[in-house]
Amino acid sequence: MLRLAVLRHPHTSAAAGTMAGVPTVSFSELRSLVASGRARLFDVRSAEEAAAGTIPGALNIPVSELEIAFNMDPTAFQTLYRAEKPKLEDKNLIFFCQMGRRGLQATQLAQGLGYTGARNYAGAYKEWLEKQG
Repeated sequence: MLRLAVLRHPHTSAAAGTMAGVPTVSFSELRSLVASGRARLFDVRSAEEAAAGTIPGALNIPVSELEIAFNMDPTAFQTLYRAEKPKLEDKNLIFFCQMGRRGLQATQLAQGLGYTGARNYAGAYKEWLEKQG
């Protein structure tokens, strides 16, 4: 008799929608959220990486600047990024990078600052480009 074992990556749980304890969003969910205007996207790659292509509507704030940016006064944030600063209670604040690591780091940072709706797009820009590009 053949037995099959299902192996799970220790840092992911598809059923719970988390990665290392951080809420995640799938490609199909992200596409739906973007189409309905119910997500705020943050591209946490470098300005040069984002300039080469990003998910439409994403605001580029490199992960190295994120803590300073999210601690800014709303007026200063608006002036610097030409966008409204997210509120702590905003839902679907989606962070992504090229491959997933910086997006996860940014999501953890945002959660640590009190942004309860912070989520990581684990598939990152790489997946978006492959499926949507």
